[in-house]
Amino acid sequence: MHEITITSGRMNHGIDPVLHAWGWEIPVYLFLGGLAAGLLFFSAYFYLKGKDKTFITAVKTAPMFVPLLLAIGLGALFLDLSHKLYFWRLYTTIRLESPMSWGAWTLLLIFPLSIFWSATFLKDVFPRWECKIPMLGRFIEWLKEQRTWMAYGLIILSAVLGMYTGILLSAFNARPFWNTSILGPLFLISGFSTGAAFILLMSKDAEERRMFSRIDMVLIAIELFLIVHLFMGFLASTEVHIEAAHLFLGGPYTAVFWTLVAGLGLIVPLLAELMELRGLHVPVQIPALLVLLGGLILRFIVVDAGQSSRWLYKFMQ
Repeated sequence: MHEITITSGRMNHGIDPVLHAWGWEIPVYLFLGGLAAGLLFFSAYFYLKGKDKTFITAVKTAPMFVPLLLAIGLGALFLDLSHKLYFWRLYTTIRLESPMSWGAWTLLLIFPLSIFWSATFLKDVFPRWECKIPMLGRFIEWLKEQRTWMAYGLIILSAVLGMYTGILLSAFNARPFWNTSILGPLFLISGFSTGAAFILLMSKDAEERRMFSRIDMVLIAIELFLIVHLFMGFLASTEVHIEAAHLFLGGPYTAVFWTLVAGLGLIVPLLAELMELRGLHVPVQIPALLVLLGGLILRFIVVDAGQSSRWLYKFMQ
């Protein structure tokens, strides 16, 4: 006798045969969150290192874009919500075991802090700017005195934000491709790499560009190592995880991932930056744009592939 189990999931076109819960909004949010984390981390770190007059773009200029990036990312996240009027319920409790709770509270703290941090550099970036509101001017002057404390807070919060974007996916145990501890470090390093690329794209200072080119090379090498380790872990795991790896090793995501992400998004920029450091002129815009594009495509592919991988029906065939 064969037992047939019928659930509402089997009749839901968003679940059966594969999950279709998340569209473009989530990968855009994950990308912008990682990019913002990278920009804030480098700004705070080099400020504490006393490089605010040397690496002006990294410390002062690039963070100006962070509030806008976070606002766009949060806007995309808001569009994805099914019950938009109830988003505030995320803040009625703190659940330490929930990555969603960690992310919500981290964003609640880092968004205003990024605005305050950027405000302290307004006069440096825009010398002609004058605050017309005395109370606001005094508040900004007070914030300048708190830069060191803000920098320490930003380093911690940016690391949490960058890591959380990957942990958010890895918490979904029902999706084998997401169910790996590598996604957190991978998204963190990828976010920092896109942050370094963004600074490279903006900077006009040769010393600053050399420094962030070296930083980006190291981050790309670590990212490639994590990607290899990700698939090695899958291939040494359960059958469903092996099948998840095969989505990228001969499956439908093989060409786009290894060509656009690993190839054009990581290996080509790594070689281009290495050639630049060896004295061969390569326009810095090329590797920087490729890293940013590769980071965006990585998140689109990971989100889509995770929804395609499944345990469902595996033991019913």
